[in-house]
Parts: sequence; structure tokens; C-alpha cells
Amino acid sequence: MKKIYIAGYDVFKKDSIQIGQYYCELCDKYGFEGLYPLDNVVNFEQSKNKIAQDIYKANVELINKSDIVIANLNAFRGKEADSGTIWECGYAKALGKDVYGYMNDNQSYLDTFKNDERQLVDGTYVDMNDMAIEDFDYSINLMIACSVKEMVFGSFEDCLKELLK
Repeated sequence: MKKIYIAGYDVFKKDSIQIGQYYCELCDKYGFEGLYPLDNVVNFEQSKNKIAQDIYKANVELINKSDIVIANLNAFRGKEADSGTIWECGYAKALGKDVYGYMNDNQSYLDTFKNDERQLVDGTYVDMNDMAIEDFDYSINLMIACSVKEMVFGSFEDCLKELLK
């Protein structure tokens, strides 16, 4: 049975444990074993730095054990995906694992900036800090968009269904 590491900012939600259980149940339904970061056992009665190191090491080990990574790449605390999730995708890709991403919709990254948040300067869109806005018709940064095996516009379950095609 192939193992799927479930990456994403869902671990920060109030009902994160229940979300992880649900995702693991979906994995089982489709013939996979789900590996959810919050399934790790970490001692929280130690220094914050030690806790962080333990979480990091445990998540790396789960990615190492996995065959596939499915990542929630929806925007988190802004216009970009969670930076920890992006690191996990890059690490898995470097190990030669298949990485699948999912997002709610396929709006281009440029279009996530409202008209009053961007302006066209010499043929290039820039944000309010005069920084160029990536415009390649992807919903996410090109380095992620070009490295995932498949970007699914829908839910975690939709992504699982894509694996079976």
C-alpha cells in the first residue's frame, strides 16, 4: 500500500486533529495509507527550540517513509502557500517522490492582486512595493507549478481521485 504524506496548513486549524483523521480515512478509502504530521508524538514539556527540532525531524521522517506527497497549496496568511508546506514539497521532489498539489480554484497568481494592489509599469505588473508580480498564468509560483506532478483544482479528495487515473 502506497503511503501519502499529507502536507498543508490544515495542521494550524482548530480542528486539525479531526481534519487529519478525515484525510487519513479518505486515503484508506482510495487504497492508500495517510501520514499526517500531527500523528507524530512530540514531548511538549521541553524548550520551544527542542520541540521545533523534534517536529521537524518527525515530519522529515514521515516524508522519507512516504511514496507520495499531497499538499494543500491554497494561500495561507496572505497570497502564498504555507512556507513549511512549500519546503516539504521541495524536499519530497528532491527525494524523487511524486508531489501533487491542490487548490480551491485556478485563478492566476496575478489575478489574486486586486486592481488597486497592482499597476502596469513598462509592460510589467508591479505590486504596491514596486516589486514585479509573477505572471505565467499559474495559480502559484512557477517553481511549485512546474515541479508538482499534478495540480488539482478542488479538494484533497479530488487529488486522491486523480492519483487513481
